[in-house]
Amino acid sequence: MSTSKVIYLGNLRTQSTHLASGNSYLTDAPIDNQGKGEAFSPTDTVATGLANCMLTVMGIKAASLNVSMEGTEAQVTKVMANNPRRISEIKVVLSFPKGISEKNQKILENTGLTCPVAKSLHPDIVQNIQFQ
Repeated sequence: MSTSKVIYLGNLRTQSTHLASGNSYLTDAPIDNQGKGEAFSPTDTVATGLANCMLTVMGIKAASLNVSMEGTEAQVTKVMANNPRRISEIKVVLSFPKGISEKNQKILENTGLTCPVAKSLHPDIVQNIQFQ
């Protein structure tokens, strides 16, 4: 079964629909690549997907530890390179809420660093992950 359906809407914009839920989002080419920059670019979704995946697997682990991660935030920065145009680095700064013990934080950090997206990205993409 397919995961999603993507439709090209014209003007460098796509609409992606998650088939199981019906939820959708738009992408737009970035301003520095002939787009309007009015939505996530496809490479933005890749970079952001790393943080989404980290937080998801960490949330699964936190539940097994009886720890609340609610309010944990990740700031994502995507760095592009040329020749060929590609993602060269993804920076993620992850901030935990107060009240998580140092031991549990280390367990959660290790869990996040081994998420499926982190393990799926090309090794040439630098994953610069910081925990606060």
